Amino acid sequence: MNTYKVTTKIQLKNTTIAGFLFLTFGNGVVVWALKYVDSGFAALEISAQPLVILLFMKFFEGKKIQPMSIIGVVLGVIGIFLLVSQKELIGKENTALGMIMIFSCMLSWGYGSLFVAKADLPSNFFVNTGYQMITGGMMLLITSFAFGETWSSPLSWSEPVQLSMIALVILGSIVAFTSFNYLLKSVSPEKVATSTYVNPIIAMLLGWYFLNEQVTTQSIVAAAVLLSGVYFINTKKKLTMYSRFKK
Repeated sequence: MNTYKVTTKIQLKNTTIAGFLFLTFGNGVVVWALKYVDSGFAALEISAQPLVILLFMKFFEGKKIQPMSIIGVVLGVIGIFLLVSQKELIGKENTALGMIMIFSCMLSWGYGSLFVAKADLPSNFFVNTGYQMITGGMMLLITSFAFGETWSSPLSWSEPVQLSMIALVILGSIVAFTSFNYLLKSVSPEKVATSTYVNPIIAMLLGWYFLNEQVTTQSIVAAAVLLSGVYFINTKKKLTMYSRFKK
């Protein structure tokens, strides 16, 4: 017979911390920064998240960085430099501020991933995700009132916006975020972050197709370098196992 485990105060505290790191700051500030940065560019910058998590694991957990991962970090730094050094982007008003805020959100998600992987959280992943969303949403609500933002009824939104929100709630929140929390307890955090490998390409293409956002040659080169960097990180364990097998 299955028994229902009541969420403890420690678990509620931990879900609140995770909700702030992932949703209140990690997502909320990214949405704000998109006023100044194209969505494709934002996704490209966030694609360096696996590199950040790897470095966090080195400094906070003492995990040794393998040679292949070092190559990945170097490529990631080069890719970010190519990405943020574009004259077309730097010349726009408040673009630098937007890039800095997105980078801070990436740090928040990176640290949050390490925190969730080890924290005492509800064993039911839907309960875990639900608490994170409730607490993170409440903090976003308070922040919104504090900044005096204008609210509107969902009934007044256009049909495409309504459909987009429904898709985000079902696919982006219930399905994807629950899966994300599950994987953080089952797989190494830098592996979970590999979802950011594909996001930049999709976001860049969708931004170009639907929003007429500019895709520069330098952005494409930066994307290729970034993805090459995270590829080295993702394949290091396989290469290590192969070298041991040869021995």
